[in-house]
Amino acid sequence: MFHKVKEVFPLPDMRLCVRFANGSTKQYNVGSLMDRLPMFEALKDAHLFEDVQVDVGGYGVVWNDELDLSCDELWDHGIEVQTPFDGLMSFSDASELWGLSESALRKAVAYGKIIPSVDVRKFGKQWVVTRDAMYREYGDPEKTQPAA
Repeated sequence: MFHKVKEVFPLPDMRLCVRFANGSTKQYNVGSLMDRLPMFEALKDAHLFEDVQVDVGGYGVVWNDELDLSCDELWDHGIEVQTPFDGLMSFSDASELWGLSESALRKAVAYGKIIPSVDVRKFGKQWVVTRDAMYREYGDPEKTQPAA
């Protein structure tokens, strides 16, 4: 399954904090790559390392045209960490993961399948839903989506 990257933040000691569309957060140690792949030694320049960005489409992270990491590398070799925001996702991310329309999710709220202030909350114009509520109501997205 494609683990779309939503946000990335540089941390001390050559680590990245990576937040994925499914609401998970992982830390990835870029320093461990320097022993195996000398091109990553360029990231010892703190300014370059801090310039990390999410690649277009969430397929990984990039620093420049020569340095990038795939979402699979970050997911497979990152260490899951707990944050107060784990398990929260936007309606747009949830609808993409589960193959549902955002209006279907709004209807689920209106009909009480997804419970306001427990499973879901609106912040301004943005709806945020818990991953647990999505699994409870719609099952595992990897099993509900057709294989690509």
